[in-house]
Amino acid sequence: MSFLNETMECMPREELKKLQSERLLDTVRRSYENVECFRNRMKELGLTPDDIHGIEDLPKLPFSYKKDLRDYYPYGLFAVPMKDVVRVHASSGTTGKRIVVGYTQKDIDMWDECVARMLAALGVTSGDIVQVAFGYGLFTGGFGLHGGAAKLGATVIPISSGNTANQIQTMVDFGATVLCCTPSYAMYMGEEVERLGVKDQLKLRIGVFGAEPWSENMRAQIEEKLGLKAYDIYGLSEVLGPGVSCECMEQAGMHVWEDHFAVEIIDPETEEVLPAGTPGELVFTSLTKEAFPVIRYRTRDICVLNAEPCKCGRTHIRMAKPDGRTDDMLIIRGVNVFPSQIEEVLLKVSGDRITPNYQIVVDRVNNVDTFDINVEMSEVFFSDNIKEMEKLEKNITEQLRAMLGISAKVHLVNPKSIVRSEGKAKRVIDNRKGKI
Repeated sequence: MSFLNETMECMPREELKKLQSERLLDTVRRSYENVECFRNRMKELGLTPDDIHGIEDLPKLPFSYKKDLRDYYPYGLFAVPMKDVVRVHASSGTTGKRIVVGYTQKDIDMWDECVARMLAALGVTSGDIVQVAFGYGLFTGGFGLHGGAAKLGATVIPISSGNTANQIQTMVDFGATVLCCTPSYAMYMGEEVERLGVKDQLKLRIGVFGAEPWSENMRAQIEEKLGLKAYDIYGLSEVLGPGVSCECMEQAGMHVWEDHFAVEIIDPETEEVLPAGTPGELVFTSLTKEAFPVIRYRTRDICVLNAEPCKCGRTHIRMAKPDGRTDDMLIIRGVNVFPSQIEEVLLKVSGDRITPNYQIVVDRVNNVDTFDINVEMSEVFFSDNIKEMEKLEKNITEQLRAMLGISAKVHLVNPKSIVRSEGKAKRVIDNRKGKI
C-alpha cells in the first residue's frame, strides 16, 4: 500500500494553504469554546475566532508552552469531554509534573495515517517486518510507530525497548527488515551486533530513528554497523508523537505533513515570524486534532525551514535537523553551548579512536563554572600509550575551543564505561543547581 498521491503529499501549495485555512478556523473556534487557557489568552489580545480569517492570520494567535501542560495537569487543555478520549499518553515527568495528551478515535486514525505516510516515504512497504524498539506505554514512540506500520500493512514486532540481547536475537530469528528506535540505542545495538559477530545474519534494510539529536557522522556509523539505510524522523507528544515530519528517500530535510500541522519559525527573543531559510525556534499548530489541539506551540527546537520543491515530488515544506534547543542550551561562563556542537566535534576528530558515547559534566566551584567532557575510547585505540591519549585529548580540546569559544577539560575514559541507554541517551549532568 502506498500513501503517496492517495493523500495530500503532492497537493499544489495554493490548495494546501486553502485547506490549512479551513482547518485552522475550525481548530481556533473549537479551542476557544472548550479550552479555558486558550480562550483567556485570546481575550487578553482582544481577539475572538471571528478575527481569524485564514492561515495568514496565524501570527495573530497567542503562543502555547510546555508549562501550560503542567499548569493545567492533567486534562485542563483537552477540547473534548473525557468520554470521547480513547487514549492518553504522557511524558516521564522527570523534570516536574508529567505532561498528559489525549486522543479521540479520529485522532488515532489520523496519527496512524501520518506515520504510515512517513514510513512509506522512507521506502517501507507492506512486505516489510518492522521491529519497534521504541518504548511502549505512556511514551508515544512505540504505539505511534506500531499503528503506522500496521496501517501500511507491514508486519509489526512490538518488542519495545530494552533487553538488547533479546532484541538482536529477535531481529535475527524473525527476519526484521526495519528497525525503529532512538539513534543512541541503534548505535548500542550496532556495537553488540559487532561483538556477537551476527551482522551477516541480519536482514535489516531501513532504520527509522528519532526522539533525540544525532549527527550525520553518527548516521554513517549506525548504517555501517547494522547494514541499513538510516532515516531521521521528528515528532513530539505535545503535537502528536512520531509522524509530524520525516525525511524522504532524498534525505534533503524532513517533510512536515502540512495538511495536519502548520509550522512557523520565530525569533525566540522577539517572537517575530521569520522567513524560510532563517534559523529560529520551531512552532507548531495542529490543524486536525480533536482531543488535544495545540496552537502556536513553542517547541524550543532551533531549526531552519526549506520551502523549495523536493526532488521526491512532495510539496510539503521541509525542516532541517534541529540544531540544538533554546531550553536545553547550557550557559557556561556566559557562553551558549549546545550538546550537538560537542557531538559534531567529537565525531569529526574521532576516526576509530573514540566512540560516539560521551557525557558532559558541568559544575560550579568557587563561583566559577567547571566544564568536563568524558569521551569513551574505542577498544581499537584503548592502550597504555599515555602519549597518544594525551595527544588525542589535546586535539579534541583545541577543536572544542575553536567551536565553542571556551575551554573544556576532556577526559578519555575506558571502552564501555559510559552507561548505555535503551531510550534517550543522558548526555548532560549539570550539578550547578543551587550553587552560587
